[in-house]
Amino acid sequence: MTAKLTAVRSGALTTVQDSGRRGHAHLGVPRSGALDAPAMRLANRLLGNDPDAAVLETTLTGCALRPDRAVTTVVGGAHCPVTVDGRPAAWGAPVRVPAGAVLEVGPATAGVRSYVAVAGGIAAEPVLGSRSTDLLSGLGPQPLRDGDVVPVGTPAPPVALPVAAPWPGPPAELVLPVHLGPRADWFTPAALRTLTSATYRVSPHSNRIGLRTEGPPLERASTGELPSEGIVLGAVQVPPDGRPVIFLHDHPTTGGYPVVAVVAEPALAAAAQAAVGTPVRFTLG
Repeated sequence: MTAKLTAVRSGALTTVQDSGRRGHAHLGVPRSGALDAPAMRLANRLLGNDPDAAVLETTLTGCALRPDRAVTTVVGGAHCPVTVDGRPAAWGAPVRVPAGAVLEVGPATAGVRSYVAVAGGIAAEPVLGSRSTDLLSGLGPQPLRDGDVVPVGTPAPPVALPVAAPWPGPPAELVLPVHLGPRADWFTPAALRTLTSATYRVSPHSNRIGLRTEGPPLERASTGELPSEGIVLGAVQVPPDGRPVIFLHDHPTTGGYPVVAVVAEPALAAAAQAAVGTPVRFTLG
């Protein structure tokens, strides 16, 4: 039999995530998946899992888990204190958690989202080929609640694995390379200069759907209404208040506000770890 994890403390928002549901946007289904995919993959590699095996993604406050059988875990992503039954344990490296012990993943001390990988992966039931929780569509497992039980898959056969690895830190400044988007002509030349020269900051209203910014509004050249059109991961949409919103993995597949630019996907992992108030700059290229 494989192990199960009981959520002793579910935290502010803890969800199951893997590499997401690709190829279903035409059905109105977002990709979802881990916002910091490199952190998810590194945690999995340290355990011998498939790099895209499902993990738990926590937000700011961490979580606490009790396995019914001994498991090996890695907590990575946002830096946070880790304990097992109250005793300090390693962050960013494999940790053995005995049956009945409590793995406490503490609040993030740097960054936003920590990842809890377990040898064997989280074995939630797949939906459309993914185990990811999608907050927008409601597909996949519901966000973790106190008392929920999460199944674990069968660990891979033991092999020689690294015991630690270098983890990137959260951005002190979030620099997002962009290409101008399909509706850049809906904005004045001054607005486009503002987009690529001003400093914005991460808004507290950000979530898995989009990273909202605070800063100078972008003036529109066209005041007309835009019919809903397709939205891609990394799209920079500008709502009526003029402040750019960067769409993340739970974004809608269509939208009616103009997309002024698109962020290159590799830069979005850093966006997942940018805390409220982090400076944000957009650069062309």
